[in-house]
Amino acid sequence: MQKYFLQIGAVFGFLGVALGAFGAHGLEDMLIKNKAVDIWNTAVSYQMWHALALILVAVLMKTESARPVAGWCFCFGILVFSGTLYGIGFGGPRWLGAITPLGGLSLLAGWLLLALRPKEK
Repeated sequence: MQKYFLQIGAVFGFLGVALGAFGAHGLEDMLIKNKAVDIWNTAVSYQMWHALALILVAVLMKTESARPVAGWCFCFGILVFSGTLYGIGFGGPRWLGAITPLGGLSLLAGWLLLALRPKEK
């Protein structure tokens, strides 16, 4: 399972860089308001940090000192938190903002589960 988190983390990291560059260079006309750019940048930032967290989970799983559920919380959190913010940045429905905190809670749960990882053997 650790290889999946390493691969997923790498994919999210790649997409984070690509979406960050796209937001900085390709969306200038589409993201009309500065607020939309700020929302987009927040989504990219959280995606990148949690892509690295997924890679950390994969590394820690090698020694069996991380819970796989922490990785799944990070995956869900990235998809929901960053995904809804990307949608809002593109001018999607504002109700997406009501879903965003669910992703944030999932990210928090991932960090908590990482902190409560099993003892090393």
